[in-house]
Amino acid sequence: MKRAWFSRFISKHLNLWTITSMICAAMVLLTILYVLTGLFRPSNENWQNIKQYLLTDYMLGSLKLVLFTSFFTTLIGVVLAWLVVGFTFPLRNFYKWASILPLAVPPYIAAYTYSYMTGYTGIIQANLRNNFSIVLPPGTIEVMSERGAIFILTLCLFPYIFIITRVFLDFQSASFIENARLLGHRSYSIFFKVVLPLARPAIMAGVMLVAFEVLSDYGVANYFGVQTVSTAIFQIWFGMYDIESALKLAAWLMLAVIAIFILERLLRRNRRYAGKPNRSNRLKPQQLKGMKAWLATMFCTIVFLLAFVVPVLQLVIWTIQYGSTIWRSDFLTLTSNTLNGAALATVFILVIALLSARAARMFTSPFIQALTRLMSAGYSVPGAIIAIGVLALFISLDEALAPLYTIIGKEQGALVLSLSLTMLIAGYVIRFIATGYGSLEAGYDKMPRAYTEAARTLGRSSLATFFRIELPLLRGALLSGFILTFVEIIKELPLTLLLRPFNYDTLATRAYQYAIDERIVDAALPSLLLVLIGLVSVFIIIKNERG
Repeated sequence: MKRAWFSRFISKHLNLWTITSMICAAMVLLTILYVLTGLFRPSNENWQNIKQYLLTDYMLGSLKLVLFTSFFTTLIGVVLAWLVVGFTFPLRNFYKWASILPLAVPPYIAAYTYSYMTGYTGIIQANLRNNFSIVLPPGTIEVMSERGAIFILTLCLFPYIFIITRVFLDFQSASFIENARLLGHRSYSIFFKVVLPLARPAIMAGVMLVAFEVLSDYGVANYFGVQTVSTAIFQIWFGMYDIESALKLAAWLMLAVIAIFILERLLRRNRRYAGKPNRSNRLKPQQLKGMKAWLATMFCTIVFLLAFVVPVLQLVIWTIQYGSTIWRSDFLTLTSNTLNGAALATVFILVIALLSARAARMFTSPFIQALTRLMSAGYSVPGAIIAIGVLALFISLDEALAPLYTIIGKEQGALVLSLSLTMLIAGYVIRFIATGYGSLEAGYDKMPRAYTEAARTLGRSSLATFFRIELPLLRGALLSGFILTFVEIIKELPLTLLLRPFNYDTLATRAYQYAIDERIVDAALPSLLLVLIGLVSVFIIIKNERG
């Protein structure tokens, strides 16, 4: 009986599409599980010292960044979303999409830009001293501190909450808010009694994204000298050359990520908030007049200037002023490394995502759905954790392939895969498969099943239907998925720093190295190029929203 059930299960589920999903899900799961084994590995002397004297500080540092950044991003993101959805005021239509633009600025670039600008010799304090004879007390506006890290991360990450909350309020809250208005509630009463409770699922989803981004951050925390688990992993790995202790620390960070998942699920348990989105029943914004209208415009303007205009304008000024001196002979090599590595990883991601998305389309069983969800879990895992898991797996592969290396003339104990670009590409695939899969899943959701069913009824095979019917219809989703994934990979810093081959630099790693070496102006050109590339993904997000 069991054998018959197993045979039916295999015949029903085992094919090219599901095998691909299983392999990719196994890659993600093995990486995560290998990291978690660090909790049970024997401790060395380094780990005993870290555990006794430093672990609490690392965990508290990460916790403080997550809590304060989540609070301030929620405050700014929700207020902005409510303003542009619920009211009409000067420049409202501009800020409805412009508030997404800060996503194009990687946090580590904003960090060193603001650090230079707000320092004693920076443009702000220098102008105050030279033109107005104003000398600010030390530490007044400088951002080289924990509060500065919170400030930078808040400015760069609030669009996550803004986008999700704005879309939710725009399409799912109209009837509730209109009824509250008819009952005579004022705007502030509607905000606290209706908007916040209604938007809680959307806000929590945005906060989850922010928390994962903060836990993944290395550039901002390390540049500002904030002790977090991610920075500690780098210090232990590169400073002490102790992979075992780094693995243990990554395991603790992984437990924190799992705890956030569980907490979010518990907070949303047995709760239902809204029905299906209805574009014909969108919220009608109220007209703000007088001082209220200008205050709303001023708030949006200040946020937009601080989060996007100021850092980007400073990069442009540096590039124009020092363009001839900051150009380096290896800049084309950097650009080539960046584009080629990202393009190669993106192609692998889209092929895997396409096969997996079709498997989810063809088979609606819980087994297949669980596989595809597991495959997307890598995006929520910090890059440092994935890097350690991937490195450990590739070292194990090199050990297993050692006899083959000897046959082809390599030295005994040679690390071939672990010192190659292949390892970095594998890390990118695990980390960003969710981006490609999400775009293709959305593309399949928009495709009527009747097209596929009609082709099969006319005698077309599954493979022919895929190439003749589905693939042409997925062209837009493939393009969006390619660009979004490509841009995410180009901006990625921690994973690239940890897994790149020797002497292999990208625009992101070089810009960060310049900043660490206090060569801020030299970092302007690669940073500006990264921002411009990031703008492409933001415009795709805006286009998809309008579509």
